[in-house]
Amino acid sequence: MREKFKRLSLDEPAQYRIAIQGRLDEQWVSYFDGMTVSTDSIGRDFTQTTLTGVVIDQAALHGLLNHIRDLGLPLLLVERIG
Repeated sequence: MREKFKRLSLDEPAQYRIAIQGRLDEQWVSYFDGMTVSTDSIGRDFTQTTLTGVVIDQAALHGLLNHIRDLGLPLLLVERIG
């Protein structure tokens, strides 16, 4: 049985989970205003920061990803969750 999928739109809000390697310094949290920021240490040598929240459209999502790139943090995951 085929699942029904909602057609994605470039100009509608959606909830995302974005994971990056490393710890996001507090001074940069304001770049991601409205996102929930959590950091997990996985073992001694690996830290992951997860940003979760509603992004207003695809252009805003690309803006968030550009900020992550500009901070030099490796991107681990971008997932639309709602």
